[in-house]
Amino acid sequence: MTGEYAAVVLAGGAGRRLGGPAKPATPVGGRPMVCRVLDAVADAVARVAVGAPDLPVPPGVSLTRERPADGGPVAGLAAGLAALGDPLPDRVVVLAADLPLLTPAAVGRLLAALGDPRAPVEAAVLADDAGRPQWLCAAWRGDALARALAALGPPRGAAVRRLYADAAVARVDLPADAPPAWWDCDTPDALARARGWLGDPSAGPARSAGAQHPDQ
Repeated sequence: MTGEYAAVVLAGGAGRRLGGPAKPATPVGGRPMVCRVLDAVADAVARVAVGAPDLPVPPGVSLTRERPADGGPVAGLAAGLAALGDPLPDRVVVLAADLPLLTPAAVGRLLAALGDPRAPVEAAVLADDAGRPQWLCAAWRGDALARALAALGPPRGAAVRRLYADAAVARVDLPADAPPAWWDCDTPDALARARGWLGDPSAGPARSAGAQHPDQ
């Protein structure tokens, strides 16, 4: 990839709309979604997952939780940064746990977009195919992220997009033929389409055959 970085994966979603287990543990392509996301940052110098104590994570991944629990993604991010320790790494990748199509290549694009440490870019955010920023698929300068969190005040219940309000942000687009790494699984249909993309038999024959790209 492009040098050392750390990763924080936010895995606090209950998955109520999926009607099954906690969302991060829901399998896609034979692996819990949170594990697929952690696989995409396997070369990080440190990986922290923020979620329930029974969250399935690979060896070498630190597991922590925001206090109090269920404080929302910004509170989870604050807990993840605390688990990374002080000083923070120069670069921190921030990811939701429901991105089963995330790839190391997409993470590499985010890191590359940060560019030279002396450049003004403080955060790089992946954009979906409509150009919308996906705030929880991003790379930050560690010091800039710490400042943004401090400026936000109490993190519980805060909107993620507010973190970016005063940051110098670069939008990162993927090649048209790349898997949609930004695809998040918030609904049963989104989950089925992600499974179909990966050829997962649990998507069902109709879903699998018709989901060559989740946007079709």
